[in-house]
Amino acid sequence: MDWSTMFYQDAQGIVRTLIVGTLAYIVLVLFLRISGKRTLAKLNAFDLVVTVALGSTLSAILLQESIALAEGATALALLITVQFLVTFFSVRSQRFAGLVRSEPALLAKDGRFCDASMRRERVTQEEALSTVRANGGNGIGDVEAMVLESDGSISIRLRSAA
Repeated sequence: MDWSTMFYQDAQGIVRTLIVGTLAYIVLVLFLRISGKRTLAKLNAFDLVVTVALGSTLSAILLQESIALAEGATALALLITVQFLVTFFSVRSQRFAGLVRSEPALLAKDGRFCDASMRRERVTQEEALSTVRANGGNGIGDVEAMVLESDGSISIRLRSAA
């Protein structure tokens, strides 16, 4: 093993990374601006997949000399276009939205946990109670409703103090 090439191979690779990396970053930012705010919204499962794929693609463009900037830009555009189309059809079709987005789940109601729902969603009582405390409650008895949202966050509606 040649240890010297592990740290430095040649200046050409560094210059390519700087130039192509800068241009790829600019292309990605432009595509994200064109595609709109929805591409960067809170993540559901599909959004997460696209975000990871965008990062992986950008990394490949930066580090693999065999990938030309035009090919990488095409791959980024494809991912953002697919994301745009999925959100476009999700807004217009409940059936399609159900295929790509998970539904919210009721975790607690009227001061009691919904045990079957919590098991199905893999949420522990400790996690739920932590969210109750973070929202100003003291315990599950303070909860009117607790919902696991499509993006993985937990919403709490506390009982009124009346």
